[in-house]
Amino acid sequence: MIENSSLQNLHSESNNKLIAPQSLSIQPLALTEEEEDELDLGDFFNILKRRALVIAGVAGITMAGVVGFTLSREPQYEDNFRLLVEPVDEDNNNNLSELTSFLNTNIQKSGLDYESQIEVLQSPELMRPIINDLQVQYPDITYKSLLKEEKNLKITRLGETKVIEVTYRHSNPTQVKEVLDKIAQAYLKYSLERRQTQLSQGIRFVDKELPPIKEQVEVLQQQLQTFRQQYDFFDPNTQSSQIIEQLKLLSGERQKVDQQLAKAKAELTILQQEEGAPAILKDAPVYQQLITQIRNLEAQIAGESTRFQDKVPTLKRLKEKRQKLLPLLEQEKERILKLTLSEAANRVQALEVQSQKLSAAEEELSQKVKQLPSLARRYTELQQKLLIANESFNRFLKTRQDLKIEAAQTELPWEIIKAPVTPEDPVSPKILLNLILGVVASTFLGIGAALIREKLDNTYHNVDALKDDLKLPLLGALPIDKSLESNQKRSAKAKSSHNSQADSISQSRARSYFQDSGQFLEALRVVHTNLQMLSSDRQIRSIVISSALPGDGKSTVAYNLAQVAASMGQQVLLIDTDLRRPQVHARTGLRNFSGLSNLISGNMSAEQVMQQLPNIAGCSVITSGPIPPDATRLLSSGKMKQLIKEFHEKFDLVIYDAPPLFGLADASILAPHTDGIMLVVRIDKTERSIIKQAVESLKISRTNILGVVANGDKSIFHKYYHKYYHS
Repeated sequence: MIENSSLQNLHSESNNKLIAPQSLSIQPLALTEEEEDELDLGDFFNILKRRALVIAGVAGITMAGVVGFTLSREPQYEDNFRLLVEPVDEDNNNNLSELTSFLNTNIQKSGLDYESQIEVLQSPELMRPIINDLQVQYPDITYKSLLKEEKNLKITRLGETKVIEVTYRHSNPTQVKEVLDKIAQAYLKYSLERRQTQLSQGIRFVDKELPPIKEQVEVLQQQLQTFRQQYDFFDPNTQSSQIIEQLKLLSGERQKVDQQLAKAKAELTILQQEEGAPAILKDAPVYQQLITQIRNLEAQIAGESTRFQDKVPTLKRLKEKRQKLLPLLEQEKERILKLTLSEAANRVQALEVQSQKLSAAEEELSQKVKQLPSLARRYTELQQKLLIANESFNRFLKTRQDLKIEAAQTELPWEIIKAPVTPEDPVSPKILLNLILGVVASTFLGIGAALIREKLDNTYHNVDALKDDLKLPLLGALPIDKSLESNQKRSAKAKSSHNSQADSISQSRARSYFQDSGQFLEALRVVHTNLQMLSSDRQIRSIVISSALPGDGKSTVAYNLAQVAASMGQQVLLIDTDLRRPQVHARTGLRNFSGLSNLISGNMSAEQVMQQLPNIAGCSVITSGPIPPDATRLLSSGKMKQLIKEFHEKFDLVIYDAPPLFGLADASILAPHTDGIMLVVRIDKTERSIIKQAVESLKISRTNILGVVANGDKSIFHKYYHKYYHS
């Protein structure tokens, strides 16, 4: 009663818990980008977990090498001194450099060439006397050991500063201090000698260049003086303003003269006409007096004529007097007209001459205005040349004076801003840093080795890789359960002892495992449900369960799947068709005195070899029976085909536990007579190439491949699944 109630509870649990896992298996939910990243990170940590031994081994070997190398090295001490080789204040720069940069404007001033200077400082010619001095106390010091082979001495520029740093490393700290002191003093002495040499060269250069520059100044001064005298040219701006003002005055005066000339010509034209004579005579006083006298005489004659006759002497005298005045009047008229016309003509001529002179003067000033830019440019060029020559001459004079003053001084041009000291702590080996770097490097090398090993691995490590690679329906993923493995070992041990009491203990443990292992049970329910949902028009009634290689768990899946199907109310028959290495009787704890081999080769009926699985209603088992000499012949016989047909009609589900596919034809012979074959692939065990080869052979034989079951899945999904259903 207790067992039956347990089966009923199991059946009810299967109906209640089936919905979530089967829907998850058949229609996987779309993953977001964040979830895919989490899965990728999870895969990475799974790889590290699988290859922990590889990582530990490579890291350990690397770390041992680092520790050995670090501890075996001789301690090295290091110190340095620093030289300020250029003045900080740019205004106090070398006069000779300023002079040469001024004379040659195409050469840009760039300061000290530090690369060349460092090459000079470490050159054999400069280092030879220093090394000879050091060899008195330290005979092992050579030029090669310092700068070529061991490179204990390093001379570098300190960043972008004006400081040169000299560093020396050796195992003797006292030697470090003394060697640096010698080199520092030698470099200071070199800088002083170099400075004195440069100053002497500068003085000679200045003395050589002064006479030509002085002569050039004198020539330019003479040219400027000649130019001023020739063109009466002193100040371009003032002179230009004056000429323009004069031009304006001349232009105004010429316009007035032209107006007067036009007026004079008009008057002359009028005078030359008849209408002009009365106007001229009107203003002539003598002529008017004569006119007045004549008119008076005519008035008197007219008055006397009324009183006297023409022969009267008085009247005659008046007429004679008038007759005398008429020629005078005509003469005066001609004289006045002639004089007036002459004056008008002279005035016109004078105005014309004056206008021409003013025009000529204006034209001359205009020409000067046009020449002003050219003259001003020539004048400016002469002044600039003279100014430059004077500046050059003055700078040469000042530079010669400064160079002589500097040459008389004995101050060192280079300055030690950091003197060498005796080092107290070694700089090499840096044990802590080496160990830290060793740990980091060994870790990365270990991880790299693990990734390489993973890349070379030919097995599937997760369900996704299996599904993507085989392109077959994934019927389910079975988790790893250590209790199942221990139960199988105990069952095998019980079988080998041939002890009935052990058989009963093994059966009870198998039953208790099946009832208690909820995680594995739910995964099997998903497999069973997915099998039933593969075809919508007909039910899956017979399947062959096989694997590519032995040890993938096909027998375990077949045995437990039969129990799950039976617990769901189906009439199930589990047949062990592995007639080479049968496993079903070991897992079920049933006897194997007679079985499938007897049923095919003998006259026994199916009822005689069929056994009921204890405490699992509706689950029948046919073990393999005695191992025959030719298993393939029996499985391909007509009797086997007839049995398959009978079992297919009699039971709701027939499960054939077949031998592995690789190298054997047994499963390929059975599968075409059933609804299809289900492949069991063991995660982290089954080789990709072998399972692919097995799948290809099944496709060639046109065997219906129902799908694959991933056995031994370590996915984190099962942890959450187990927590959900057991909380």
